[in-house]
Amino acid sequence: MKKLALGLPIERRIYLLRGRRVMLDRDLAKIYGVSTGRLNEQVKRNRRRFPADFMFRLSKQEMKNWVSHFCDTQFPSQNGT
Repeated sequence: MKKLALGLPIERRIYLLRGRRVMLDRDLAKIYGVSTGRLNEQVKRNRRRFPADFMFRLSKQEMKNWVSHFCDTQFPSQNGT
């Protein structure tokens, strides 16, 4: 089972949102060894290479629900602490 730099198996970083299995951009960036900003930049620059539903942004309400659903200890900050 492949582990991310965060030490968790990839399977533990796949979530169900809007009825779809998704990964957060920060986790994908760790897999590819790039910054989150760089990953998002490249996806935006190369949209034709990705399926239409490859990426979406959470609404403000979805983000509030997401954050309140999980405790901070389960989701380390982006700097890995």
